Parts: sequence; C-alpha cells; structure tokens
Amino acid sequence: MTAGSDRDRSGTTRAVSPIIGVLVLLALTVCLAAVVALGVSGLALESPEPTASFELAVDGDRSSITIDHVAGDAIDVEDLSVTIAVNGTELSQQPPVPFVGASGFDGTPDGPFNARADPEWTSGERAGLSVAGANSPGISAGDSVTVSLAVDGKLEATLETTAT
Repeated sequence: MTAGSDRDRSGTTRAVSPIIGVLVLLALTVCLAAVVALGVSGLALESPEPTASFELAVDGDRSSITIDHVAGDAIDVEDLSVTIAVNGTELSQQPPVPFVGASGFDGTPDGPFNARADPEWTSGERAGLSVAGANSPGISAGDSVTVSLAVDGKLEATLETTAT
C-alpha cells in the first residue's frame, strides 16, 4: 500500500464510521445538555407562595375575631393584609396588621397581629383582634363573618364562620 492511499491491504477503502460516530455522540451530548439547562432554568424562578391552614372563630358578644394558624408555612405578618366582612359587607375600617391601637378596633391585637410581637406567624400561634362598635357593620351572634388573608397581594386563605 502506498502512502496517502485510502485503501487497506485488502484493497477496500477505510471506514469513516468511527469519526462519524464520535461526532454524532458529541452532538447528542450537546443537545441533551441544552435540554437539561432549559428545563432547570424553567423551574420556579420566583419563590413559592406560602401555603398554610387556618381556623376562624368569632365571638359576636365581644366582637372579637381569632384566627389560629393550624398548619403549613410561616407567614410574615408584615406582608399580610386582612379583609373582614360581616354578612357580605366589608368593615368600613380594616385592620392594618401588624398594629397597636388602630381606628375601628378596640385595644391591641393578640399574637402576631400585634406590632410588638414577632412578625412571623407560625403554626400553632393564634392571632386575634376586637372590632370597635364605631366600625360598621357591627358583629352580632348569628352573623356570617368572612376573613380573607393575602400575602403580598396574593390570596392565601378565605375563612368563613358564624359568630357565636
């Protein structure tokens, strides 16, 4: 066989399949890496919203509302907004949680709704407040009370009960 010839001793041309095979495997590896990179970057880039469970109790005689955080993620009360409605009508003044002494509410709230408390509302903690008589509509036994909790403007829970 002479130098520079593409023929082996039997007179047939050499196969280029090993080179093609390596190039195909390299191309597949690059494509697979690109698919994995796109998949990973498509995963939740923003932090997931908190998920928690609550229980609502309303005492119509005292116009007090208590909310128990029964399970789930901790809630930063500084990012929380609370909307209270009685028989489908929102209170004229909503609680600016966290707070200490707010118009439309008697005294200071309990638990994480109190501005002097730890702002992280964790499972097992109870928050409470008392609606002032000047806030309308008033709460009486038998009224339907709805409390909506939103974190950073996203609805976390809507709780409803009948005042006792």
